[in-house]
Amino acid sequence: MSLVELIAQADERGLATSGLACLDRVVPLLGGDDEVLRPLWAGLVDDGEGWGEKAAKVRAELEAAASVTAASVTAASVAAAPVAAATISAATVSLARRMLDAVPVERTGDGLREWADVCSVSALRIHQLLDPLDRGGDDSVAACRQGRTEGVSHLVAAELRRQVVVLELLAQHGAGGVRQALDVSTEGRRVLRAVVSRRARGARGAGGRP
Repeated sequence: MSLVELIAQADERGLATSGLACLDRVVPLLGGDDEVLRPLWAGLVDDGEGWGEKAAKVRAELEAAASVTAASVTAASVAAAPVAAATISAATVSLARRMLDAVPVERTGDGLREWADVCSVSALRIHQLLDPLDRGGDDSVAACRQGRTEGVSHLVAAELRRQVVVLELLAQHGAGGVRQALDVSTEGRRVLRAVVSRRARGARGAGGRP
C-alpha cells in the first residue's frame, strides 16, 4: 500500500502520529532539542484532550529557539554546534517551519489529515534537498508517495520507509504503536542530524563555500 493510501485510511491517532513523527525528525533544523515535542508524544495515547494547549506551547518554544526565518538562514543549532548558513538552505528551513506552523489546534477531523499530508511532503522534500545526489523535485516526491520509487536517493527512500512504518504501526497497534513510532522517528532524527553535521564539516573544510 502506498503512503498516500495509508494516510487516506489512517484514523485520527494515526494521522497525528504521522505528522508529529515527521516534525520530530526535522526539529534540529528549527534549533529545538530532542525533548521539545515530548508533551505531544505523551498525549497521543489519550483522547486528544489538551492537544491545542500543548501544541501552542511547543510552537512557542520552537519559535523562541529558532534563529532562522523563511527568507534567510543565519544559523541553526544541530549537534549542539552552530551550522554555517551555507549548509542549510532557506528552502529547507522554510519547509520545517511550514510543518510547525501547520500543527492543528484540535486533534480531530480533516485538519489532522491535512497536517499529515503537509508534513509527509515537506519531510520528503527536506531529505531531498539535503541529499547532494538527489536532483528530484516536487514531482519526484509526489511519485514516491504514490509508490513509484525508481531513481529516488537513499536518503529520501529511507524517509519514505519511516513514514510508511509509522502509519503501519498505528494501523496495527493503535495507541500501543506510539512508542515504536517514537523510536522510528528518533532514529530518523539522528540520521538527519548526522547528514547536516557532515555537510557542515564539509563546508568548513571548503572554507565555508557551499
